[in-house]
Amino acid sequence: MLDFKKGNGLIPAIVQDYKSGEVLMLAYMNEEAWNKTIETREAHFWSRSRNELWHKGGTSGHVQKIKEIRIDCDNDTILLKVHQIGGAACHTGYRTCFHKRLEDGGHISICSDKVFDPEKVYKK
Repeated sequence: MLDFKKGNGLIPAIVQDYKSGEVLMLAYMNEEAWNKTIETREAHFWSRSRNELWHKGGTSGHVQKIKEIRIDCDNDTILLKVHQIGGAACHTGYRTCFHKRLEDGGHISICSDKVFDPEKVYKK
């Protein structure tokens, strides 16, 4: 059903809060991550930086419980509507990975508060 060939085995997965519609993050899935997501009803992705399967929240406890899955018209992008456990999707401690806003003049500002301290959660 999904066309993993177009993106060299990876397809983008947009993650959205199922109640508010807020976009939480963008990640990539390979076929293994897709199958694991379907099997567990929790978000799994392919980490391009670590080159491994990644269970979202596996370390932090901030898992994403799947409420609905949508697939685009070309079968090469996924939209996951999730219940975000722990209140934060971003590994840097913010609710959403999209916590930076481009202001007039090109200045970037942080437009939300941190939900958790990543140094405590990930023991860095």
